[in-house]
Amino acid sequence: MLHRFGSGEIDGAAALLRAGGVLAYPTEAVFGLGCDPQDLAAFERLFALKQRPADQGVLLIAAELEQVERYLALDQLPEAQRQAVLASWPGPHTWVLPRSAAVPAWVTGAHEGIAVRITAHPTVAALCRAFGGAIVSTSANPHGAPPARSPQEVIGYFGDALDGLLAAPLGEAEQPCPIRDGLSGAIIRP
Repeated sequence: MLHRFGSGEIDGAAALLRAGGVLAYPTEAVFGLGCDPQDLAAFERLFALKQRPADQGVLLIAAELEQVERYLALDQLPEAQRQAVLASWPGPHTWVLPRSAAVPAWVTGAHEGIAVRITAHPTVAALCRAFGGAIVSTSANPHGAPPARSPQEVIGYFGDALDGLLAAPLGEAEQPCPIRDGLSGAIIRP
């Protein structure tokens, strides 16, 4: 059964994540699907909803660097690149960074690094704070379909198969955040 949460019900949405649920929530440009990155069963349900190959991996979104630090091997970045990454946050910048041994294999799929964003979107940041850490973030859509930009589109895609929907406004971005390689600065996805 789909639980709907309004902007003022972030604690309820975070509790759903802690209980192993899959939640749709607004990001900078599109709705995302998320779950606890440490919960393999929730992660598998998220990938089943998306009909996405498991080797593709997902990114983690957080409110502060401290929420993702344990997943990262920032000491493997050259100092100039490390400073560029840190200076871009919080904001709509996703970086693929060297990962630590704390990252569950299912989060990164076949990738060597881990994609991470420290968001400035107030609802997502509040959700991560209420949850107590980083959450999985992948676009709310079946694999290959356009990302959902409204609660109605999320429901149209997933209906009651989804555990929860945090219905709050999207950010101001027109397109999903670019993804860059933290080691080289190269753009992976514009």
